[in-house]
Amino acid sequence: MSSLQTSLLILGASGDLSKRLLLPGLASLLEVKEDWDVQLVGAGVEDISDADWKAQVRDSFENAQASRNEDEGATGESRLSDRLQAVVEASSYHKADVTDAHDLETLLGACEHDPAVYFALPPAVTEKSCAVLKGLDLPDGTRFALEKPFGTDAASAEHLNDLLHSFLPEERIHRVDHFLGRSTVLNVLGLRFANRVVEPLLSSAHVERVDIVYDETLGLEGRARYYDKAGALVDMIQSHLLQVMAVVAMEAPASIDADDLRTQKELVLRAVRPWGGDPVAAGKRARYTAGEVGDRSLPSYADEEGVDPSLGTETLAQLTLEIANWRWAGVPFTLRSGKALAEQRREIVITFKDSPHVPVGLSGAEHPDRLRIWIAPDEMQLELNVNGPGDPYTIDHTTLETTFNPGRLSAYGEVLAGVLEGDATLSVRGDSAVQGWKVVEPFLRAWRDGAAPLDEYPAGSHGPEGWDNIDA
Repeated sequence: MSSLQTSLLILGASGDLSKRLLLPGLASLLEVKEDWDVQLVGAGVEDISDADWKAQVRDSFENAQASRNEDEGATGESRLSDRLQAVVEASSYHKADVTDAHDLETLLGACEHDPAVYFALPPAVTEKSCAVLKGLDLPDGTRFALEKPFGTDAASAEHLNDLLHSFLPEERIHRVDHFLGRSTVLNVLGLRFANRVVEPLLSSAHVERVDIVYDETLGLEGRARYYDKAGALVDMIQSHLLQVMAVVAMEAPASIDADDLRTQKELVLRAVRPWGGDPVAAGKRARYTAGEVGDRSLPSYADEEGVDPSLGTETLAQLTLEIANWRWAGVPFTLRSGKALAEQRREIVITFKDSPHVPVGLSGAEHPDRLRIWIAPDEMQLELNVNGPGDPYTIDHTTLETTFNPGRLSAYGEVLAGVLEGDATLSVRGDSAVQGWKVVEPFLRAWRDGAAPLDEYPAGSHGPEGWDNIDA
């Protein structure tokens, strides 16, 4: 007997998000949850035949299976498993207007089990669809999964919450943030709270600074329609990196249940302020000019197709924040994310204060102790000053490394696992979605008013001259 029976209804199923991320994520999930009975129903404005839909699902499943086999070192032709093949054959696609009550009723009627409705749609269309669904008789246990951004500012995020809460309880609303997958969250929690070595050091008494960096080598990659109105701050920092910071800085939850975990994250976000209280001084922005990234030549961002240069959209954003609470007051947290940079970096860097006294006679302690946590793949590196090989009177810098459990699911496999089984641990709670906007709004206002310069950096560089660029 199946341990879970549910229907996954994807609105916008013919789009890029579904083909590139959701369907491969579902494939990775179904291979792990072998006793789950999941019916797949797709819907969209495109007119797609049953055969073409099944071919699209099959291709996405095969790509996911081939990728997993490659990661595991398997060779030979990748054949779709009987399990995945059965899901493909049982799936269906419906042409529909997802803002039309009759079409939505038809889609819900096609679901054989309580549905998880995944809105793979632009946010404005998602909100219109939700407003229509409010007036329908939804099956018991219906869950919604929404992609970021959740609103365009704090007021609109609150309005979206009010709409959703008027007909669905918070625990059945999944605001998706795939950046922090289940394994990453658990790895950070285990590192912090499952030993007595690391956690006592994570406070203003011992920590000099914390940097959370997500640098990409990719440029715009044809995303001007969305990105040129969002920019690096909204696209990455307002959502993903604030959530990472909250996990790094929060107090120990009583359990890893959704309520306990998300409450501790929210308490961190409520305490966040611009460093020094000045968003102009605490925030930096820049955009890339023409340059070389590896063997690729990129044009200036302003010359990319679909970009409106007059908008002044930044492709690199860096905020320095303070978490104004007992543990972290006085420690700068710098969040940085940008495109078209020299190297890909996805890391949390915790830099400790210098030793208060090195005994006279020892020399060479020139580098601070650091704890580095890499995200995807999840690894940890502890850099320490110790007596290394050679002269015993000389302190050397050495590194201890380990690799965390990567988990068996892709990022979207983990997202779908939570949505389908009704576990909101990885979802952004409604109040945190609003609070994330409140954190960044002082910076956005300053930038819109032209109070902070829009710097430039050549594509393929480490960032603008004059920035510290957070040394690797």
